[in-house]
Amino acid sequence: MIAVIRMMPKSLVWIFSKRYIAGKTLQEAVDYVKTLNAKGIYATIDVLGESVTNKEEAVAAKDEALSVLDAIVQNNLMANLSIKPTQMGLSIDEEFAYANVLELVEKAKKINNFVRIDMEDSPYTEKTIRLFTRLHEKYDCVGIVLQAYLKRTLNDVKELNKLGTNYRLCKGIYVEPASIAYKDKQEIRDNYLNALELMFKNNNYVGIATHDEYLINAAIKMIKELNVPKDKYEFQMLLGVREDLRDKINSNGNKIRIYVPFGKDWFAYSTRRLKENPEMLKSIIKNIFGIK
Repeated sequence: MIAVIRMMPKSLVWIFSKRYIAGKTLQEAVDYVKTLNAKGIYATIDVLGESVTNKEEAVAAKDEALSVLDAIVQNNLMANLSIKPTQMGLSIDEEFAYANVLELVEKAKKINNFVRIDMEDSPYTEKTIRLFTRLHEKYDCVGIVLQAYLKRTLNDVKELNKLGTNYRLCKGIYVEPASIAYKDKQEIRDNYLNALELMFKNNNYVGIATHDEYLINAAIKMIKELNVPKDKYEFQMLLGVREDLRDKINSNGNKIRIYVPFGKDWFAYSTRRLKENPEMLKSIIKNIFGIK
C-alpha cells in the first residue's frame, strides 16, 4: 500500500498526512507549538530532511535549524531543537557534520536551549555516538537518541552513562537485520525497560519516547520504585499520534514533549509514519476508493 501512496499526487497525500506535520513553514511550526504550550505541553522542533547529498544542502539545513533556535527565543516557546545527523552532512564527511552541529550547539548554549541529535539507521549508529561524544566534551546542552530494538543498545548505555548523558529512548523505526536488531515485540519492550533502568540508576535525564501504553505504565512504575525526581525525565510522543494518551500523561502531572516536524521534505516523513500505522494507511486507501 505504501507503493500506492507514493504514486498519488502529493496534494492528495498531504490532506491525509498533515496530522503528523505542523506545516511546510517555520511559522506554521511556531503557531502549532504555541497551541501545545498553551496546554502546558513542551515541543521539540525538527526541520524535515535527511541524507543530504552535498555540502550546500547540509549548510542550508543547518541555517534552517539556526532559524528554529531564533524563533524559539523570539516567540518564548517551551521548545528545543531536534536534528538528523545525515541532514547535517554525516554521510558526506564526519568533520564537516561536526562543524555544522557544533554551530547549532554553541547557539543553543548562548540562548539557554538544547539540541537533540536523532538516531538514524544502523550505518550511522557509531558515527552518531562519536559525534555526540565530541560535542558533549564541550557543551552539556546536547543529547542523543538510542533505539531499544538494537542489540547493542545496553552496551551503548553503559558507555554513555559515564558521560552523564541526556537521552531520548525510543523503540526504533528503521528496518534492520535480525543479526543486530530484536524483532519480537516483547524482546524490544524488555530491552527498552532494561535500558531505561540503567539510565535512571545512573541519574541521567531521559526522554521516554513511546506510544506503547505497556511501556508507559512500566516506566511510571519504575519511576515510583526508583524514586526518580520529576526533573530527571519526561515523556515524548510524535505529533498526531495518540493525542488521548498525550493528554492523559499531561493531566497526570508528568512533563511531556511532542516532536513537531515541519518543512518542504514532508512527503518521505509522511510515508514512513503511514507505514508504521497500517490502520491509518488502510483508512486512507478506503476513503480514496470509496470502500466501506
